[in-house]
Amino acid sequence: MLEMKDRCERCSIALEAEGNAMICSYECTFCEACASEMSHRCPKCGGVLVARPPRAGTRPSAADAA
Repeated sequence: MLEMKDRCERCSIALEAEGNAMICSYECTFCEACASEMSHRCPKCGGVLVARPPRAGTRPSAADAA
């Protein structure tokens, strides 16, 4: 499951779960301003930073997956 980090890893600004955040495939998380300043490239792995999908409420149960 995607880890919903609550702080930008560069500037430490608070990120809301339903707010705008940018992530790479390793779940490094940044605010939109920092991602833009870094040309949408993760400084840790070099991956592309894309919009983090919003979480839709509660976690699905094992029964829902079956």
